[in-house]
Amino acid sequence: MIEIALGVLLLFTSFALLAVGVITNNKPISGSCGGIANMDDGTPCQICGRTENTCKS
Repeated sequence: MIEIALGVLLLFTSFALLAVGVITNNKPISGSCGGIANMDDGTPCQICGRTENTCKS
């Protein structure tokens, strides 16, 4: 039972440290190198149908 408690504590501690790192970095979270951000100009978005690139990187 102590192993499970330590495992859960380690998991929560890891998530808390990741959250602190994101908050203190003070930089907006950006997308990956693929997906909608790399659509060809003029190609409509398959999700929302938008045809213009209004994303700001």
